[in-house]
Amino acid sequence: MQPFVSIKGLHIQFPDQTLPAVAGISFDIHPGEMLAIVGESGSGKTLTALSLNGLLPANAMMKGTIQFQQFNNDADQKNQLKILRGKVTGNVFQDPMQALNPVYTCGEQVIEAIRQHQTVSRKDAEKQALQLFTEVELPNPADMLHRYPHQLSGGQQQRVMIAIAICNKPGLLIADEPTTALDASVQEDILQLIQKLQRSSNMSVLLITHNLPLVGEYADRVLIMQHGHIVETGDTKEVLSHPVNAYTKLLLSARPTLASKGNALPAADLNDISIPSKQIIPSTEVLLHVDSLTKVYEDKKMGL
Repeated sequence: MQPFVSIKGLHIQFPDQTLPAVAGISFDIHPGEMLAIVGESGSGKTLTALSLNGLLPANAMMKGTIQFQQFNNDADQKNQLKILRGKVTGNVFQDPMQALNPVYTCGEQVIEAIRQHQTVSRKDAEKQALQLFTEVELPNPADMLHRYPHQLSGGQQQRVMIAIAICNKPGLLIADEPTTALDASVQEDILQLIQKLQRSSNMSVLLITHNLPLVGEYADRVLIMQHGHIVETGDTKEVLSHPVNAYTKLLLSARPTLASKGNALPAADLNDISIPSKQIIPSTEVLLHVDSLTKVYEDKKMGL
């Protein structure tokens, strides 16, 4: 199967840094698959994602090739970027409240994104926005069109961001830590929604995350990055159950469980690693007891 996008020798360097932020990596993303990039902060995973649609910082020096299957290279640079950012790729960022414009309604922001790429009337764009809010499972979609971002919960804001990202039917959805700013109970819902939209349209998804349990549940393949290098890649279940690289083993040992906080990642030589095996018996002492807690919003119009 031909890749939707093929990255070859991607190298990203900043003038004030001796070592590259991304060191000549290569990988493919296939149609309809979810590829997860996992690594510590500073490993290069977000810069890799930003390079796919020309959003790197101005002082970043990039080498290598990024080839999209459905991209028209004949257009001028300005139109290339416009097509790339919306029709070829869509972006969901980490903090929706930072990404959404606080002075425009949620519906207005979706309508603007639609009309940037489609020759449709405002009325037709509003119909599409309403349909998108229904697809991303926002409650009372017609009402949500007229609300401002601050009137929505964090999970609802992220659903609006997803609606904007998919409104022009991109082939690749880039989700950079899309659940980090959300409550744990909402994170699963957002990933389930992204997976549902992916499968319904055969859309590719690049998931940037440090949440290994979510990777294990939703990603088809995983790519492990450290210091700008790909240290391991392959089928998600295979990599997470039988890791080969020492750094991957360290990441897996750092996962917290109900019985353990996990092991801190050491800044040591990774050539010789012995991962400690220890059991911690959880304490039965009650630290906090909550009984019959209720929270009520007096303003029913808010519906949060």
